[in-house]
Amino acid sequence: MLETSRLILRQWEAKDRAPFAALNADSDVMRFFPAPLEKAESDNLADRFSEGIAERGWGFWAVELKETHQFVGCVGLHPQPDKFHFSPCTEIGWRLAKAYWHQGLALEAAQASLAFAFDVLALNEVVSFTSVLNKPSENLMIRIGMNKTEEFVHPALPPDHRLAQHVLYRLCR
Repeated sequence: MLETSRLILRQWEAKDRAPFAALNADSDVMRFFPAPLEKAESDNLADRFSEGIAERGWGFWAVELKETHQFVGCVGLHPQPDKFHFSPCTEIGWRLAKAYWHQGLALEAAQASLAFAFDVLALNEVVSFTSVLNKPSENLMIRIGMNKTEEFVHPALPPDHRLAQHVLYRLCR
C-alpha cells in the first residue's frame, strides 16, 4: 500500500468492482481505448491487477480518497516482458473516473508510483505510452518528468486503427 496526502493506493477489494466497471463503461474515460468494457471484462481486468499485486507486491493499484475512501480509479506499475519492441520494461499507467479528473489526483498517484519504482524496486527506467490522440495522458507524462523518445504502432491494433499510433515516454532513475 502507498499513501499520499490525499490518496491510498492499495490492493483491490470486492467493493471496487462496481465503480471500476462504471469507469470502464464510460465512453469519455475510454475514448482512447478501443472500446468501453463490459462488466465481465472489467471484473477480469480487476482480477488480473489484483493477482499481479498478490504475486509481485506491486502493480496497478486501486486508488481511493483518504478522506472518504471513495474509489477513484487505478494507478501504478505493470511489467511488460515481451509485448513491445522496447520490452522488457515496466510501464506506469493510470485510469481515473471522470469525477476525479483535473484535481491533480493522477499526478499525485503517479508520483507515488514512480517513487516506489525507483526507491523500492530500484528500477533504472519506467516507461509510459498512449495513443497520440491522448493529449491529457501525454501531458501527465510530461508533468511527471518523462521524456518522449519515439512513436510506434501498437502491436495489438491494426495499423490503420484510429488509436494505433502511440507515443512512448521514458524516465530514468
